[in-house]
This record gives sequence, C-alpha cells and structure tokens, in this order.
Amino acid sequence: MASEHSTSPEVNKDEILAQLLTADASRVRDEPEIAANISTQLQHMGLSTWSISAHRRLRDALGRLKPNRVIEVGGGIGHRSAWIYDLFVQDGFTPERYDIIENGAKFAVIIHRLMTRYEGESYTKIVVGVLDALVGETLAWKAASSTGLEVGDAPIQPEADAIIVDGKSSIRAKNVELMLPFLAPGGVLFTLEPDMPVGDVDPEDTEGMALVEGFNAWIELIQSSNETHHIGFMPLFGGTLVAMIPR
Repeated sequence: MASEHSTSPEVNKDEILAQLLTADASRVRDEPEIAANISTQLQHMGLSTWSISAHRRLRDALGRLKPNRVIEVGGGIGHRSAWIYDLFVQDGFTPERYDIIENGAKFAVIIHRLMTRYEGESYTKIVVGVLDALVGETLAWKAASSTGLEVGDAPIQPEADAIIVDGKSSIRAKNVELMLPFLAPGGVLFTLEPDMPVGDVDPEDTEGMALVEGFNAWIELIQSSNETHHIGFMPLFGGTLVAMIPR
C-alpha cells in the first residue's frame, strides 16, 4: 500500500484513523462531473446513495492511503466508483487491482461503461454475485491454494488495502463482518453507519423489523470488533463514516 501513513506497532493507530478521516483542504469540494451525472440518474431511478459529504471524505481518505488493492462492495450504478476513478485520474495513480462487487448483472453493465470511460480495464474486475457466496468461494480458493493446488483465480481478491462496504442498512453489519477477514495488514475498511430505527416498529412490519435487527447486529459487531480492530467514527452531513484497522 503506497501510503504516507505507517501502521507499525510503534504508531498509534487511533491517531492514524483520526487523521485519515479529517478533510483534505487541498482537494476540491465539488462533486466530480461524471459522479454528479450518475447522482442525477440515481434520483430518477429512485435509488439512494451516500451523501456528497461522505463520498468527499472517503475520497480524501483514499487519497491519503493510495491503496494498491481495493474492494468495493455494493457498486450500484457506479456513483461511488466514479468518485474513486476520478481520484485515480486526479492523482495520476493506478492501483494494482480494484474489485467492484455488485449483486445485479444489469447494474454491472452500467459499471462496465464507467470503467471503460475511465480506461480502468487493466486493473478493474467487476464481480457479479451474492456477497455471501463470493466470500465463501474465495475463502475456499484461499484454503486450496495454501495446499499448493492449482485452482485458478479467486472470485474476489483475497486481501485488500482498502475495502468500502455498502448495502442495505439491514445487512450492513453482515457485509462488514464478511469483509473484515479480507483486510491486509494495515488495511482500512470503510463503511457508513446503518440507519437507526426511529420510534416503535410494528412486529408485522417486515421491513421495519429488518432495520431494527440490522442495527442491533451493527451494535454487536462494533462491540465485538473493538477487541480486534481500531475503529474511527466521523459524523458528517448524511451519515457517519466509519473506518476500521486491524489491531
């Protein structure tokens, strides 16, 4: 990972996270043009996305890290990916690999157009599938490879310097838990804190109960991960950006 931040044991990782999540005053605040166009498409399609503040702060953090290996979970129609590609272009930085995982093949076609527009074919892998299955297949590949067997390529790269996790609030904790084992030493996982349930939820309200259960799972994940990871929180307009580094 080409980074200005060392994550050696002598360095306080909590201080690293605090610095990592601060705004980079040297960068423009405006949304990149292509990302702004995609944001308009999202509104027309009735789809949600992270706020500009959250994307801007993620961009600032990735700009400091300059990760060689990146995994993005929940590519959608490429809104966040456009921010990331724009960062690569502005900084003149080409990662070793950038995996974009998306559940829907229809959206993957849109992401493919974005990839070609940014000429990212040489380092981008668009992976279509359910995250649970992809993770299981990759872990099985990793186990087989450790025995010296020739098993082809893993569905997703088994180790990354930066992982960005999205997905519905109800499954955000689950997605994060699935991806934490993929962090390289000194790597950082970024996500947005899931929506907090408001008011009483009718037990018959399936969607509402899923949100409650998902938020409870998030609280449990944070509590358990405190023993294994340093965790930083940055409240922003539109949500709280969370970063996690292995201890």
